[in-house]
Amino acid sequence: MKWFYIDTSITDGDRRQGPYSIDEIRDFVNEGKIKDETLVWHTGEANWKAWKDFPEASEPPEPSEEELLKQTIETLLQSRMNRKRYAGFFVRANAFIIDNIILSIFGALFLYVMSLAGMLDLNAVSEIVNQYIENPTSTELVSKALELPGMSAFFTIWSFVQAVYFIVFHAVWGATPGKKLLHIHVEMANGEKLSWAFSIFRFIASIVTQATLVFYGLGYLIVLIDPQKRALHDFIARTRVVHNAIEQKENKEV
Repeated sequence: MKWFYIDTSITDGDRRQGPYSIDEIRDFVNEGKIKDETLVWHTGEANWKAWKDFPEASEPPEPSEEELLKQTIETLLQSRMNRKRYAGFFVRANAFIIDNIILSIFGALFLYVMSLAGMLDLNAVSEIVNQYIENPTSTELVSKALELPGMSAFFTIWSFVQAVYFIVFHAVWGATPGKKLLHIHVEMANGEKLSWAFSIFRFIASIVTQATLVFYGLGYLIVLIDPQKRALHDFIARTRVVHNAIEQKENKEV
């Protein structure tokens, strides 16, 4: 199909310009040579009409090579942002250490309050702790600690506090403070947020993983070899620990 248009800037002679292809006509529109009121005609038409009256005027033009390249780059960047980046062993270990530091601070304060209330002997506890630091594999020290007045109550309450800490943070925010600081979170295998039930289930499964510490921590070490960086409790609860998605604004700035 051949296209023609009337060039009103020509004052003398034939003002009809053409023939052109539809792509060339659209280029002229983009350049401002052809406006909505410019008379245009193509083979098969009975009369000249304003460009705006042609169906082709409302059709989106085919993207240029530059636009196609830009769209391809944006698609690749979006795909990269949406791709899951599983959190590895060391970042998870650091998050766990941060969480335990937080819990230890509250635990120390709780021990101090119990000592002030006369519920336990803080000096005896300190002595047991020092011995445990020197010999962390001693089961005898654990038995001695439990035999101290008030320690059974402390361990019971403290176990409950830890359970609440991990269950609530994972169920509500998908991440504990340690994970938040390192920009990682826990989600289901299908990408959905953890429910309360699965948060509880995952915590119970993590106790099983902790039990593997007697086998050199195999329940944790499998994170190093699993493609999705899962620990034993992630396999059991069907969860994944992933890096937070990269914001598009941040990606553009980089």
